[in-house]
Amino acid sequence: MLNRVITTVEKYGLLEKGDSVIVALSGGADSTALLSILVSLKEKYNLSVYAAHINHNIRGEEAKRDENFCKILCKKFNTELFIKSVDVPTLAKQQKISEELCGRNVRYAFFEELSQKLGAKVATAHTASDNAETLIFNIARGTSVAGLSAIPPKRGNIIRPLIELLRGDIESYCKANNLEYVTDSTNLADDYTRNYIRHNIMPCLKRLNPSFERTALGLGESARESFCFIRKYAEKAVNDCKCDFGYDCKKLLKLDRAVLKEMLFILLKNNNYSVCPERKTVLLLCEIIENGGSVELSKQCTAVSKQGIFRFVCSDNLADFKEIPLKNNMSFFYDGKTYTVSKIADKSTNQNNLVAAKWLNENAVFRTRRAGDRFTYPDRTVTKPLRKVFNEQKIPSEIRDRLLLLAVSDTVLWCERLGVSLQGKPNDTENLLMIINKEG
Repeated sequence: MLNRVITTVEKYGLLEKGDSVIVALSGGADSTALLSILVSLKEKYNLSVYAAHINHNIRGEEAKRDENFCKILCKKFNTELFIKSVDVPTLAKQQKISEELCGRNVRYAFFEELSQKLGAKVATAHTASDNAETLIFNIARGTSVAGLSAIPPKRGNIIRPLIELLRGDIESYCKANNLEYVTDSTNLADDYTRNYIRHNIMPCLKRLNPSFERTALGLGESARESFCFIRKYAEKAVNDCKCDFGYDCKKLLKLDRAVLKEMLFILLKNNNYSVCPERKTVLLLCEIIENGGSVELSKQCTAVSKQGIFRFVCSDNLADFKEIPLKNNMSFFYDGKTYTVSKIADKSTNQNNLVAAKWLNENAVFRTRRAGDRFTYPDRTVTKPLRKVFNEQKIPSEIRDRLLLLAVSDTVLWCERLGVSLQGKPNDTENLLMIINKEG
């Protein structure tokens, strides 16, 4: 069986010479076999092998038994063991999630912490049997192509060297190598969804196809290849469809439907809406991109499609901005950006941010918009209410109140996103002020 694991390792590039690896060790047959196998491969790959065990405090004395077993096992294999004890039942109640999910979150957080500390990969003992059960679980609760890939052989710094072996292969290995292991009593009951699938659904599927677990591996590989192809074009679309204030709806609607939906998954995650956005949310976003409208994603964030632009509107309780008088060599911070004003001599720079220096002595102030503000286009000498100019320039309504402007009374000299007005524009003989803003 060692050669089959080596084949998997080489096929997916799971190990390299000189790697450090942390074995996620529960003490069960799978993880015990994994530790034994990786110790056997230490010389071949020049590995540094560690182990990590989590006591979830769910099974009382049995959990303590598992912890002690892991200590004895790691001593036998001369492997350093890291142990963490967490009261998962209490934590799950506090977070209002299932103990199963809470336990998983705790484990992977611990593994990631150790991975960073040791500069090591994390090896989990998932098998082809686990993969098939995960596939059924994902299908039952609703999934996309990504979910059909079930458990990938490699994800970030997590590797799964046993992913092409069956549970029966593992038990045979343990028996042949006189490896003792512990059995989690909760695995025998149907209280957890995965146990129910293992005990009740998998036997039915294996009667239909005795090779179902290996068939599931093939489906997972095909799904991963398809997903990676779609993902590549979706990531490209994020940049290609971007425009001022958001994303161009016309360009979005020209995308292949699968690419559009995956792009929306990416945008939702990037905007911290959800770790795993629901399919129905993505379909609602597709609908408003086509027909206009909005979708409330949370109390703080709404997706909006208006004036041909799709965007996310997130409230951040920005404090009211007080007036700041215009001065030479000034600098101030507002809305995540630093603004500076200084006299310059070079007239070849960005004309939109050049203001006549004469306004230093005319009570000009930086502020946000007010009713009655007027803006004169510098090239058309047409004066209009600022709100109409915002409409003409298709500036989203949700950002208008936070745009910074420089004004004297109700005459706007310069406005963010619009640039300098006719009144603020310097002539060829006037001294210049340069307004610069950059992300803070």
